[in-house]
Amino acid sequence: MAVFHATMFYRPPFLLSLFLLVLFLPNLHITDAQVGVCYGRLGNNLPSSQEVVQLYKSNSIRRMRIYDPNPQALQALRGSGIEFILDVPNSNLEGLANDVAAARKWVQDNVLNYYPDAKFRIIAVGNEVNPNGGETARLAPFVLPAMSKIYDAIASAGLKDQIKVSTATYSALVSNPYPPSKGSFDGASGSFMRPIINFLKNTNNPLLVNIYPYFSHIENQQDVPLPYALFTATGGFPQDGQNQYKNLFDALLDAAYSAVEKAGGPNVEIVVSESGWPSAGGTAASVQNAATYYSNLINHVKGGSGSPKRPGRAIETYLFAMFDENQKTGAESEKHFGLFSPNKQPKYQLSFN
Repeated sequence: MAVFHATMFYRPPFLLSLFLLVLFLPNLHITDAQVGVCYGRLGNNLPSSQEVVQLYKSNSIRRMRIYDPNPQALQALRGSGIEFILDVPNSNLEGLANDVAAARKWVQDNVLNYYPDAKFRIIAVGNEVNPNGGETARLAPFVLPAMSKIYDAIASAGLKDQIKVSTATYSALVSNPYPPSKGSFDGASGSFMRPIINFLKNTNNPLLVNIYPYFSHIENQQDVPLPYALFTATGGFPQDGQNQYKNLFDALLDAAYSAVEKAGGPNVEIVVSESGWPSAGGTAASVQNAATYYSNLINHVKGGSGSPKRPGRAIETYLFAMFDENQKTGAESEKHFGLFSPNKQPKYQLSFN
């Protein structure tokens, strides 16, 4: 999860007196495989991978995202029935982009050696690489070549229909996000994303997008009211042509869909590979707000209504994250996105049944 996220500029006629409607926090229910939870490991006090997998299973969490091919985690996932996204870390992109043999070895070592006992769903080649600047900018030229070589290795093993290959991007790369129909990839983002979208279209793979209404709210609190970010607004919803946006999550998602369409991928699906809210460490970061966000996000995703731009389509979504991670860098809030504390106790009264 990147610290920098683009602000969504909304100026709908919200009443300043809007209050949170969710005062009693309902239980969360994951009754099928549409909602997963990200398993970050940037902490020195986290339980073992075997314990983590058991915690997922005991809470009926059937999907996971892990950020590197950790052998202990992959071994623990054998026979668990949990489907998961496995990341190719950004640090591996340059080496894989330039070496077919390295890509084949990566797939052999980290996928084929565990398949089919471990249920790989998607390989995410790189996370939040931003061609516009910052520490990941230099990696932008390597993302698509690395994706292509990993895809070829998966295809050579006869698994291209079983295991998808993509990359994870985020809202900062979407230009003109308001109204959502104006979303696009412009400038360096366009040069970076258009070939990726074309690859995903041609190989029938989804795009992974990390979506955080939390960051949009704290970066522009006047124009992005808290209830709108928490799914609790009751009126003043922005209209975009025939579509009305009752929450910021849908608006961010559809802005990304608009950008993908304009980049030449009208049928490329989006998987929300991260979305979360911190319980401490920053503006609007509280247990109540976090529980409200997670509860309403899950209810929205599980409801099957889709987004205004993609009505009736399930939104595959991964909550960030399973645990608080005390070694995360950046803002203090980055350490407080966990649904569980490192001692495996739930931070909220949540039930995943």
